[in-house]
Amino acid sequence: MHSHSEALIAELEAVARRIRLDALDMVYRRKAGHLGGSYSAAEILAALYFHHMRIRPSEPNWPERDRFILSKGHAAAGLYATLAQRGYFPREDLETWGQLGGFLQGHPDRLKTPGVDMTSGLLGHGLSIGVGMALGQRVRGPRHHTYVLLGDGDIQSGLTWEGALVAAKYSTCELTAIVDYNDVTNDGAAHNILPFEPLIDKWCAFGFAICEINGHNLRQVLDALDTALEIHNRPTVIIAHTTKGKGVSFMQNTAEWHGKIPSAEQYARAQVELSGE
Repeated sequence: MHSHSEALIAELEAVARRIRLDALDMVYRRKAGHLGGSYSAAEILAALYFHHMRIRPSEPNWPERDRFILSKGHAAAGLYATLAQRGYFPREDLETWGQLGGFLQGHPDRLKTPGVDMTSGLLGHGLSIGVGMALGQRVRGPRHHTYVLLGDGDIQSGLTWEGALVAAKYSTCELTAIVDYNDVTNDGAAHNILPFEPLIDKWCAFGFAICEINGHNLRQVLDALDTALEIHNRPTVIIAHTTKGKGVSFMQNTAEWHGKIPSAEQYARAQVELSGE
């Protein structure tokens, strides 16, 4: 068990709450986007960007920075809210999300948005590209760590497991995969559509070290990220059990809120719940 102060936990909880509020504003304003998967990953994003990763928001392309891949690219609203809050660009720029010619696309684009390390959207590609990044830094340097956030749709894709094979072959301890396991997809429960249990056994069979956590418990998230850096002979996967739409009662655990746009009444209600008023 690693030591993390109550003050740090409270700070990161506030960050996650702001991520959800900003994502809500973005999706409601644009009338498009994905709140459910952004909300399930909010604590993970907060822990990575506000405590764990070696980054320089004022120097997004700093060669020694840790890399982050949002393989579940439909959760772009959550990532953009995180990047803005962390200082990669002004928070006011979130208002431009989805505008023609803007730099905040519907899915992350590394050529347009500061802080984005991989263009993503089509599910299943993130882990393989992350393995390539991990291997590339061995050849070119400088040393850095690569984090890949996967969703249920990613681990239902074959390319994810091809990446896992390569990661195991080359013992890419410089790579940490994080599964945002909310078990809800656009069409219903993941375990009904294309079951992937026993998930831990699968990752073990592919040669990964395993951490299983509650993805909304920041102390557990931080401990797992610390543990991953202490493993030097193989890649690590963090299985983070999460809740789709976490933080807003009527959005939680429902496929409807994978990509639904809130009405004015729902928007106001979500604001109240997320603000704790």
